[in-house]
Amino acid sequence: MDILFYHLTETRVDEALPALLEKCLERSWRVVVQTISADRCAAIDGLLWTYRQDSFLPHGTDADEAAAAQPVLLTAGPDNANSASVRFLIDGAQPPELEGYQRIVFMFDGHDDEQVQAARQHWKRLKADGNTLSYWQQNQDGRWEKKA
Repeated sequence: MDILFYHLTETRVDEALPALLEKCLERSWRVVVQTISADRCAAIDGLLWTYRQDSFLPHGTDADEAAAAQPVLLTAGPDNANSASVRFLIDGAQPPELEGYQRIVFMFDGHDDEQVQAARQHWKRLKADGNTLSYWQQNQDGRWEKKA
């Protein structure tokens, strides 16, 4: 399993998340995105329909009847209703059991001290458990650079 930490320093999650989800879909990966509340889940749902004028990102929420069929599923809980192989944790969401995923992505806002501290704690715990981790940070242009 790959565990990646994405440190947002130049943009917010609402700006960075859609492009990363597009990359996952290009690779035919099923994704679940976990956030902290139903309200935040609804906001991300709206964003993914409107973030670009020329397209949308196919997705749904765990409240949808067809949740299991969604290529990208938004949730505020620990479930994996669409049998995703990739899990994004955003807004400081607490990770569920990580077994069964090929890739875990922690995205955290570098302007939010609580999220930064939580990411550090997750890093230390997962590293101590013997996992292989990578750390990516945005440069001044908003591009991702691998730092560790």
